[in-house]
Amino acid sequence: MLNKALALKIFEGFSIERWNDLIRPCDLIEMDKSAEKMVLVYIIGKFEEQAGKTLDWEWLIYASFFELLRKIALCDIKAPVQRMIRHQYPEEYHKLNQWVLEQYQELLSDRDLYEKFSDYIEYTADSSKPETLEMRIFRAAHKFSTMREFEMIAPVNESMRLGDIELELNQDIGEYLDLKGLQQLVTKQKCYKFLLVIEKLRFQTRWNQTPRVPRTSVLGHSFFVAVTTLLLSRQSGAAMCPKRIFNNYFSALFHDLPEAVTRDIISPVKQATSGLPSIVKDIEDKIVSNELLPLMEDFYTDELLYFTSDEFENRIRGKNNEIIHVPFEDLNARYNNEEFLPVDGKLVRCADHIAAFLEADSSINYGITSTHLRDGRTNLVKNYSGKGLINGFDINAFFREFEA
Repeated sequence: MLNKALALKIFEGFSIERWNDLIRPCDLIEMDKSAEKMVLVYIIGKFEEQAGKTLDWEWLIYASFFELLRKIALCDIKAPVQRMIRHQYPEEYHKLNQWVLEQYQELLSDRDLYEKFSDYIEYTADSSKPETLEMRIFRAAHKFSTMREFEMIAPVNESMRLGDIELELNQDIGEYLDLKGLQQLVTKQKCYKFLLVIEKLRFQTRWNQTPRVPRTSVLGHSFFVAVTTLLLSRQSGAAMCPKRIFNNYFSALFHDLPEAVTRDIISPVKQATSGLPSIVKDIEDKIVSNELLPLMEDFYTDELLYFTSDEFENRIRGKNNEIIHVPFEDLNARYNNEEFLPVDGKLVRCADHIAAFLEADSSINYGITSTHLRDGRTNLVKNYSGKGLINGFDINAFFREFEA
């Protein structure tokens, strides 16, 4: 169940700095790294599907959430130290993972979710377990996203500071070069250029008109929305089919994709006139068509466009490939099947607004506030007043927890 305590714990991912013992030309934050990793999981995974492989996307989706929880718990232990503990002191490593699980026993009131987390920690921590295709994709995405960060900081760090990091990263990535998507990325093919465009979201700051702590990027925000949507999907009470879980998560992850080429236009500006929202949307669609589409692989272009079209509406694909808006009840009763490509867009919107609320509320509580933040927080709560359940989720009850 998503409540105040769990939401704030996940939000800590915005405060964890990476590479903080080296010179950094920009902020490198754990939430952003997690987001880029899942973009890479999507790209590499789609290449594997194109080759005829069947993937357990649900495992990959939950892995992204569980890894973030583990990172938050162990953020004070550098990754190289954790690897040394794992290989040289396996018994202590097992105890360390048990300690991680203990940190979330109370926070994860959804016991099935906690059991999934426990199973994930146990399986991935045991080096004797076979490495599944999903694990290889996840680890390849992790290694390449780390390499991208290294490439960002390398120009401003003396070579002596970097030591053997680059050699180690290349060796790690070499273990996964049988994956076609990773080959394409390493050799800087079309999907690499697509990734570079998406990385622009990592450098775009939300609420850019006001000081705020912690500062959050559009890319990190998108990942927070994705994992929040996953939790809301569980909390909705609907027995969602695997394709619906997949669509919900990646629709959330990519919901701000057009901003990679249009930049973030804040809501008050978008709504300055009655006709501006539709005009902005039309312009976004045209820019995406001209600048993003040529960088997408043919075998996932339609899917990505579906994710970003009417992204906050409950929807399905019709027989003629048209997008049809449907109520939540029909998503559950009639369209909860892969053939309809169901998406709980209203849950994505709830998650998006929860993220925005926390971005404002956290900064206000830190003592860094402004009219923009206070009004934004107030308006977000007011927007849902009296609306009841949204796709089975009581967002008003969630907001009330912050009034105490």
